[in-house]
Amino acid sequence: MKISNSISILTRVSHKICRNHYSTNPNLTTWFNKYIDKTNVSSWNSIIAELARSGDSLEALRAFSSIRKLSLTPTRSSFPCAIKSCSALLDLHSGKQVHQQAFIFGLEQDLFVSSALIDMYSKCGELIDARKLFDEISQRNIVSWTSMISGYVQNNNAREAILLFKEFLIEESAGENSDNVIIDSVAMVSVLSACSSVTIKGVTEGVHGFVIKRGFDSNVGIGNILIDAYAKFGDVDVSRKIFDRMVEKDVISWNSIIAVCAQNGLAMEALDVFKEMVKNYDVKYNAVTMSAVLLAVAHVGVLRAGKCVHDQVIKMGLEENVIVGTSIIDMYNKCGRVELARKAFNRMKEKNVRSWTAMIAAYGMHSHAREALEVFYNMIRAGVKPNYITFVSVLAACSHAGLVVEGWHWFQNMSYEFNVEPGIEHYGCMVDLLGRAGHLKEAYDLIRGMKGKPDFIVWGSLLGACRIHKNVELGEIAARKLFELNPNNCGYHVLLSNIYAGAGRWEDVERTRSLIKNRRLTKPPGFSLVELRDKVHVFLVGDKEHPQHEKIYEYLEELTVKIQEIGYVPNMTSVLHDVDKEEKEMTLRVHSEKLAVAFAIINSVPGSTIQVIKNLRVCSDCHTVIKLISKVVEREIVVRDSKRFHYFKDGLCSCGDYW
Repeated sequence: MKISNSISILTRVSHKICRNHYSTNPNLTTWFNKYIDKTNVSSWNSIIAELARSGDSLEALRAFSSIRKLSLTPTRSSFPCAIKSCSALLDLHSGKQVHQQAFIFGLEQDLFVSSALIDMYSKCGELIDARKLFDEISQRNIVSWTSMISGYVQNNNAREAILLFKEFLIEESAGENSDNVIIDSVAMVSVLSACSSVTIKGVTEGVHGFVIKRGFDSNVGIGNILIDAYAKFGDVDVSRKIFDRMVEKDVISWNSIIAVCAQNGLAMEALDVFKEMVKNYDVKYNAVTMSAVLLAVAHVGVLRAGKCVHDQVIKMGLEENVIVGTSIIDMYNKCGRVELARKAFNRMKEKNVRSWTAMIAAYGMHSHAREALEVFYNMIRAGVKPNYITFVSVLAACSHAGLVVEGWHWFQNMSYEFNVEPGIEHYGCMVDLLGRAGHLKEAYDLIRGMKGKPDFIVWGSLLGACRIHKNVELGEIAARKLFELNPNNCGYHVLLSNIYAGAGRWEDVERTRSLIKNRRLTKPPGFSLVELRDKVHVFLVGDKEHPQHEKIYEYLEELTVKIQEIGYVPNMTSVLHDVDKEEKEMTLRVHSEKLAVAFAIINSVPGSTIQVIKNLRVCSDCHTVIKLISKVVEREIVVRDSKRFHYFKDGLCSCGDYW
């Protein structure tokens, strides 16, 4: 039998015959001795290649070792697959031994061997050795360049990867590269991966221009990386244009753009893209797709759509997938159905730290702090170690419920018990917890005692607490710090203005408002969503675009009269003082959440629950009004704002007016 024929047979049984070259199975040993010439290095090279290709890296290394045990001389074809096997196993010790063998037989400078060694050292985290090898290559090929660039990317050193690519371009323009060093799509994927990790937008745009110039823009892999790279700079429109222009798209392309839209607040666009994907029979959606779609549904809070996606997940047999299962928990949480989130959580056979954390966060958002802590304790009992985000969720739950003692306990013990050092988000939660509970001095002292520099999360939490408790002095300190960090954020100026208004300092209110106007600062527009009969209705402040706007305003007038009869007095402290009382009341009356609530009451069955989603925090006057409306109309009204859920019923709110 010819060697070529025996190798094709070997492909089917190589994982059995190469446990070692003296197999304990007599039949396999007989076959090996009969058809394979053990003294032929080419046969061993083929065995090593096939084992490495099939993922049996350990056996590939044993086969390579057999060459030396038989005193055979390895060739340039013996080394690359053996070195790749070391890479796959992250076995630096064996990798160095193979490297030594390559050096002994004078093959260290061989391009294929050296490129494989560069890749091996990079994957094992030894970038200095990888770069030393790269610099010693006299005539590099594109594989060498790509291996080194990829090595930097794999080790989170995007800057060096881009600098090396720049070095390649300089050599290319100077004609120093050999004729066979032509940039290819594989190399460009590595370069663009580096671009997506740096914070300099111009670099990505420059490399993108190079991609178009060299004709790589039609490559699917490159298109996918570009979608991700621009999205990381917030250029979602550019990402979408790249996606739309791609002639060929794979499942990664579709998943990427759905996730990009969902993560950047374009939930409806994400769902529209998914609908297009479903119509495209050439691409089959998978667990990653469903997870991204569930994220989009969670952002928009459309329960009916979420249930449809959940049904599809069940049909695909993905409900037990830990990533998809966690996304289902988050979706039901954001759609206001914490009980369904818990059912999904309970059904999961496998739970990871993200699953537990998602359930803790869900209870926290719904003001069920005790339940959140109970899940946290069960997590510890189950042997799952909480991480950084877990403690953010725990402290946020304590903050929403005012559990100061529990919050302090875990903030002080998270490092000692679980080796998780408090970060900015944890300090932000604690400042929020202490501040909302009225312990403003303790909150300020905590900020001043921080090891790192407080950011806008921490100072913003203090400023919000100062608004609640009308502390002008600390409010001004927090505001000054926030103006230094982000002078163009209108929200901070508005909060300070509201603090001044609450204290009756109208000159300061006027000065702050003038500053906003002169700097042309704009606040993100508030809007509210309500789902009714498979359609999502969007309301802006003072909205008169809705077909039923006249009926909505008329009904709001009726409701206002009724709630005034049971004690409602408009909270106008945060409204401009230079307008009359009637205009102030009208300004408050047209807030988007009030319009959404009125619309939902008019168009839904009496006694049914109403759910509204607000993109910003609900204001104090709207909070009071919706509480009273829930009593007057005898309906439960659920409002999800940017921080938490509010369940209004019988004139009370689940937050206990603590938000």
